[in-house]
Amino acid sequence: MTDDASTAAAARGAPGVVFDDAVAHGPDERTLSALWVHSRLQCGRLLLRWVRDPATMIQALVYPAFTLVMLRIVLGDSITAATGTPSIYGTVPLITLVGAMFGSVVSAVGLRGERESGLLGRFHTMPVHRLSGLVGRLLAEVVRVFATTIVIVAAGLLLGFRFSQGPAATALFFVVPIVFGVGFATIVTFLATLSTDLPLVELVSTLCTLLMFFNSGFVPVMAYPQWLQPFVANQPMSLAVDAMRGLSLGGAVLTPFLTTIAWTIGILAALTVPVVRGYRRAAQEG
Repeated sequence: MTDDASTAAAARGAPGVVFDDAVAHGPDERTLSALWVHSRLQCGRLLLRWVRDPATMIQALVYPAFTLVMLRIVLGDSITAATGTPSIYGTVPLITLVGAMFGSVVSAVGLRGERESGLLGRFHTMPVHRLSGLVGRLLAEVVRVFATTIVIVAAGLLLGFRFSQGPAATALFFVVPIVFGVGFATIVTFLATLSTDLPLVELVSTLCTLLMFFNSGFVPVMAYPQWLQPFVANQPMSLAVDAMRGLSLGGAVLTPFLTTIAWTIGILAALTVPVVRGYRRAAQEG
């Protein structure tokens, strides 16, 4: 069976079919090569399921682009007049990151559904690498965030957004939301594995809303009350927005870019072990 056929079978709820070829003809499930093979199949399974779900596609692609257009129409001129900088250079990065965050919620809800349906438990009993489920999910998040970024940038180009710092800066622009998205997806995955009773959507939506409205994407940090400025300046979304603005329009790049990476590394360092344990527990309970 080909990889494409195996992936399609998984999307229909037949996980055993997906890994038949990988197990029969592939490496031992405890090796790094098995981790790559099985993670790639898990990634393809998730992407195929998301593509076939209209609600997921709207949430990941259509809604963020629509939000960008609405912000430009309603607030664009006011923000430009207040800051002296075209608002589009703040709102394109902002909405890209918002899309990355809210898309992670859809993924986490799907993970909880797989736990409740017993699909995670079925994978756990199969001879596949134990980390492939998590790694494959993060790989799928990378692909989703990249696709979301392309759609939002395309909409931004129609509204006047431009890259003026050269090809290397343009390429790094697309790296920033991926780095940010991996860190945020790790947090959401951790929450999804804690308990089925946890109000996951409400918690994550509240966090997304706070980060969305208290960052440097709308207005400069100095426009916020003085007591709030340290939080706004150093929260991960502001740093990512500043890095993306610098990579497109010009300005400081190195410090916000490196700090964004540091935020993600810190999240991974703090949550990798709890996420792995929570995922294993969720699979065993399923």
